[in-house]
Amino acid sequence: MQLQPEITALGDAAVIAKFGTDIDPQTHRRVRALYRALRERPFEGMIEAVPAFTSVAVYYDSMAMYRKRIRDRTVMGPIGPEESPFLWVRDLLEKLLVGLERIEDEDEDVVGIPVCYGGENGPDLEAVAVRCGLTPEEVVRIHASGTYKVYMLGFAPGFPYLGGVDPRLAVPRRATPRLFVARGSVGLAGGQTGIYPADSPGGWQLIGRTPLSLFFPDRTPPTLLRVGQTVKFIPIGKRQFDEWGKTET
Repeated sequence: MQLQPEITALGDAAVIAKFGTDIDPQTHRRVRALYRALRERPFEGMIEAVPAFTSVAVYYDSMAMYRKRIRDRTVMGPIGPEESPFLWVRDLLEKLLVGLERIEDEDEDVVGIPVCYGGENGPDLEAVAVRCGLTPEEVVRIHASGTYKVYMLGFAPGFPYLGGVDPRLAVPRRATPRLFVARGSVGLAGGQTGIYPADSPGGWQLIGRTPLSLFFPDRTPPTLLRVGQTVKFIPIGKRQFDEWGKTET
């Protein structure tokens, strides 16, 4: 884990702050701390901050940055030939990072996700069990006994990448992705577990399905889960899944 991130340009209107290359809880804690600091104290011209496993991408409006620098010229002097929006944003991030250690973590709440494992809702459960040298019941027990951190949202709106999978359940993606994966499907891939928020193609190994909705385009925030939250899966039966699905919106 790097205490200070490497800050580099990401095109002409964004920078990326990288805290390391390995996926681990401490690295991601610093990712969340910087993301939270930017969310609470955005700089003038900032458009968006996007957290990922080991980095935070910060998008900005270059013209807004120039306009601010022109306004500040009476204090800071005329704009020098070496100055640029990238350098201004990098300096802002470096100053923000000074107080990062004092920022307490948030989102320590645990979100329970009901899951109906196996059968038509988890068509890869038995294959995963065979690959892992376990029974399907053991796969379910191990998966449901863990807690998982939301490292990032991506791939599709509201899709959570969840870390913390037991090494016994580390399986690769399917050799051939499915053209259709049902909304709510819970999958395993590469030491991660995730939930499909919408019907889509996909290559994760499907072991169950939740009746909960994860994406709400007409709400704020639009996603059920947020980066930094902890998820725990709760096994439910087929009848509960069907009944829950009738009332879920």
